[in-house]
Amino acid sequence: MHEDELALDDAVAARLIAGRFPELGDRELRPVPGSGTVNRIFRIGEDLVARFPRLGATVADLRREAAALDEFAAVSPVAAPRPYGIGAAAPDHPSAWSVQTWVEGDPADPTRFADSARLARDLAALIVALRRTDLRGRVFDGQGRGGELSDHDDWLTECFARSGHLVDVPRAAALWQELRTIPAAGPPAMSHRDLTPFNLLVQGLGNDARLVGVLDGGGFGPADRALDLVAAWHLFDAPARRQLRDGVAAEDGEWLRGAAWALQQAMGLVWYYEHTSPDLSTLGRSTMRRLLTDVDLSALLD
Repeated sequence: MHEDELALDDAVAARLIAGRFPELGDRELRPVPGSGTVNRIFRIGEDLVARFPRLGATVADLRREAAALDEFAAVSPVAAPRPYGIGAAAPDHPSAWSVQTWVEGDPADPTRFADSARLARDLAALIVALRRTDLRGRVFDGQGRGGELSDHDDWLTECFARSGHLVDVPRAAALWQELRTIPAAGPPAMSHRDLTPFNLLVQGLGNDARLVGVLDGGGFGPADRALDLVAAWHLFDAPARRQLRDGVAAEDGEWLRGAAWALQQAMGLVWYYEHTSPDLSTLGRSTMRRLLTDVDLSALLD
């Protein structure tokens, strides 16, 4: 997945889990297919998962993540993982790792639910619930997405240079230029910060799908209040996007900044994972298609 990620095989994972949590040693251990870009994930029995960071982490990092997970699960209107425990780095795996509870549900498909107004309303309710969480004086930590759009200019320049065979780069670059200077629509709000389809768990088919769970709440924290609106572009075509927008009462500037964050994330997915994770690259391309064909965004370019 990444050039410098840590090696880990199933036997080492099993040994580490049994050593740190002896009460789990007799449980079946199963790698989770299509694990995320940040962690290798192993299911432990029926109700727990181990998460081994691909690029390494410290115990302090994972303690912060655990605190965010607990806070997120407490305010989320749907199920979310809770921390179980943390394992320290070892000679055969030089990174801390963690165990969390398992949440049932199917990852949301980026095209299958494109017209689901019901799912769009569920996501709007989630975003509104997160925004109601008290900031407690916290501010954006400066990590990743969620601060100033223009801070990502260099990254987008690299993405455009690498993606000419995958997307309409001239149009994408022109749209970024229109969106990157739109001012924040209000103060920061508490945000999941990575509401991609693979972190959203659903049950049901098509327009009957409901949101039943949210993964990766360990980044829960203050950010641009528009950041979680990326879910609208990753998952929905125009009518359902409107349902989500109405549900969060997003005004024009906030909505356009949400589109900008979706563009920033999608352009990275398009090329970075073209060969290592085709599902993520496909997500990036489908999100870019929605952005580049949206009537209101196209009006900015015409």
